[in-house]
Amino acid sequence: MTKSGLTLLMCGFLLVGMGCSASQQLTAQPEKPGRSLYQRLGGYDAIAAVTDDFIGRLIQDQQLSRFFSGVSTDSKTRIRQLVVDQLCSVAGGPCLYIGRDMKSSHKGLGITESDWQVAVKHLVATLDKFKVPPREKDEVLAAVSGLKKDIVER
Repeated sequence: MTKSGLTLLMCGFLLVGMGCSASQQLTAQPEKPGRSLYQRLGGYDAIAAVTDDFIGRLIQDQQLSRFFSGVSTDSKTRIRQLVVDQLCSVAGGPCLYIGRDMKSSHKGLGITESDWQVAVKHLVATLDKFKVPPREKDEVLAAVSGLKKDIVER
């Protein structure tokens, strides 16, 4: 995977989906016993919309744009789909993630603590844009924080 793939995957884990289209407000579904995070956040289309917004923010960021340099449109599309599938799966949805583990995917990319913090800032901004409720937002951020040890190298 390329350096851009690293950032996309790093970001992808930070997401874990929210409501429908970028122009729609996300509201959590009423709490019912046994409802997964995937269901409470709005399902596949919500995860895809959040992923698209988040990745867009990463690509536009001066500090993180180096990870996307030289990556083809086709490769970006594949990476995006891997992120969507992984987030869907992690949130309890029906998707199957077929990508590599995070440590292998990010090895050698030189992702720093500063890079991680910038990506998290963008994730929070994306979640806020989609008006993700506090409980679900905390669950997403907690899931992402568990990946840090496999992504940040220095």
